[in-house]
Formats: sequence, C-alpha cells, structure tokens
Amino acid sequence: MQITQPFLAYRIDRTDKKISGQLQHITLNDISPGDITIRVHYSDINYKDALAATGTAPILRHFPLVGGIDLSGEIVESTDKRFNTGDLVLVLGCELSESRDGGYAEYARVTADSPVTIPHGLDARSVMAIGTAGFTTALAIHRMEINGQNPDLGPILVTGATGGVGSFAVDMLSSKGYEVHALTGKSSEQDYLKRLGAYKVIDRNELKIGEKPLESAHWAGAIDNLGGDFLAWITRSIKPWGNIASVGLASSSELRTTVMPFILRSVSILGINMSVPRELKIELWNRLASDLKPRHLEEIVTREVSLLELPQAFDAFIAGEITGRTVVKIK
Repeated sequence: MQITQPFLAYRIDRTDKKISGQLQHITLNDISPGDITIRVHYSDINYKDALAATGTAPILRHFPLVGGIDLSGEIVESTDKRFNTGDLVLVLGCELSESRDGGYAEYARVTADSPVTIPHGLDARSVMAIGTAGFTTALAIHRMEINGQNPDLGPILVTGATGGVGSFAVDMLSSKGYEVHALTGKSSEQDYLKRLGAYKVIDRNELKIGEKPLESAHWAGAIDNLGGDFLAWITRSIKPWGNIASVGLASSSELRTTVMPFILRSVSILGINMSVPRELKIELWNRLASDLKPRHLEEIVTREVSLLELPQAFDAFIAGEITGRTVVKIK
C-alpha cells in the first residue's frame, strides 16, 4: 500500500534550547525507516511521554521526533514474513520517541522485531489501555513469582498506587489472591483503590518513615514506583525472603540504605526494565489476556484524548493531577 498523502503527527522539536511539541502534517519520508508500516489506531500517555514532550527530562536523543512510546494498529506494509497486511499489532518502547519516531501519528514505521501480535481477548484499544504501565506491572509480578513470591507469604505493598503501574498492580495482585496495601498521596482516591481490590489504603502524607537499619517487617513484598527514601524505608520493612520490584523513581533516583535488610532478612530488589527478550514479551502479553488480565480496565482508564488534546494532557501529568491511565485515540 502506497501512502503518499500527508498525515497528522505530534512532533517534538528543540529550538533555542527549548523543547516543545506541536501538531504537524508530515509524510512517510519524514519518519524513521522500518520494515513494517502501521496505520496507528491508538496510543497512550505515560509519565515518560509527558517528560519528553515538555522537555522536563532529556528523553529524546535527537530532534525532531514524533512522540509516543507505545502504539497499536493495523499493518499496511511488511517486508518481514512473520507479519502480513491486516495484522493487528502493538509496539511498546523499542526506541519509540527516543531515537525513533513514535506512536502519536496516523502512521508509524518500526523494525521487524518490534511488533507483537495482539492476543485473543484483547483489541487495539485495550492493549493501549494496558500499555507500558500494565506490561511493566505484569513483568514485575512475573519476576517476583520467579523469585518465590506467593499470596501465602503475606501482604504486598504498592506505592504510587493511583498511577498507571500502581493501579494495575492493585488490580492484578488482588486478582491473584494477594492482600494488597496501597500507598498513595491522594487521600481522595481511597474509594478508587478499594474498588480496584486494595485491602488497605495508606495515606502517604501521614506516613512516618523510620531510620533504623531494620524496621518492623510489615509486608512480604512490594511494587515500588517512588524510589528514594521511600524505597530505602521499604527495604527495611519487608519480611524475610521478600521481593521488592523497583519500577520507578517518581520521588528520587537515590537509594540511601544499608546492606542489613539484604543480609539479615534476605530481601531482594528486582529491577524492572522493559528491555526483555521477544519471547518473554509474547508470554507476558498472553498472560495479560488471561490470568493477569485487568478486571477493572475501564475504571483504570480515566481519560481518552485525541492528538489535539495532547498538550493539556501532558501538563496534567507533570502537575501530578492524573489518576489511572490515559488512552490516545489516533484514528
């Protein structure tokens, strides 16, 4: 299929040391080359997308680039025999909106190893409702399970619980039989977290973090979105042989702690990164369509926006005003 007409894209550029994005009409010749061309149906907004589009953090490696680290849609051209015209696929990460043009456009081109066929039970919208946040959560649970985590060991703490990863963690862990304790700085969202499956909601603003090398052990494991002093405190508050999946650094990238929790309680910190083998990607997406499929997906998706509404949505992310997930409808 020959695509000769200009199409709409949200492009991020740097002028006079200032980074900003705007809607532009571009052609296929303006975007990164690739083995597969996709007509994009949906994308999403992750915190990383907002950082990139506003220039709050140095995400893009060169300019200009189309934003959007995730996309889903229909293949319109492929030089790879594993994929055919008409296949519905998703792409997460894979250098999108870092060194390659991303998903905030009506068309995108990607390398042959990037797409994953959308599994039975999900569609182009639902995989973007899940997106990087849901996949990261599934990967965190997968890593914890491999390291021996199970519901019989005790409750799991989820920090940043009203965010994308946090919301999915509460939903998925509770569906697997875990007692979930949700930590949030948004006390007004307690009912939301209870509906997702939280057994207990902890107000971060009322939390007193101790400074002992070892605190009272409350939780059998944790999924942490915050980093910094919160993560250090969690390491000191986890039961013996507990696992902490470290997925974010919304509070800080620093970690000031001692080796005491790791030596005396055999606590493990598991770093969660999206760069995983293709086989594991496929396995986890199949789980996201089955045993890890979010039970409250439509409640976790709190906003659906168009390309035209992206700037306002990015500002809301940076201001910390977003609960749950935001889907971007492209076509």
